Amino acid sequence: MIHVIAVITAKPGQRAALLDLFRANVPAVLAEDGCIEYGAAVDIDAIGAAQARFGDDAFVVIEKWASIEHLRAHAAAPHMKEYGLKAKDLIANRAIHVLGAA
Repeated sequence: MIHVIAVITAKPGQRAALLDLFRANVPAVLAEDGCIEYGAAVDIDAIGAAQARFGDDAFVVIEKWASIEHLRAHAAAPHMKEYGLKAKDLIANRAIHVLGAA
């Protein structure tokens, strides 16, 4: 199984708009062959001082894929290219971490 943690930082004040675009694309991603999990998460304030925050403009995409081939197909999917075009002006930074079992 392949795990992906993508930290997406929106331009200031644009996280809600970017999340709207992301959520609209989720059903197409979940329908992809090999997609096990795909969703966004944001900071909560439940832990207190021990918590490291991503920030008010960021969200984290948590993904699981059956194989690297499935992940590669996902990256090339037409709906991902369309999402990328729509989202590019809202994104300040992104860091994508692709992980395997330890």
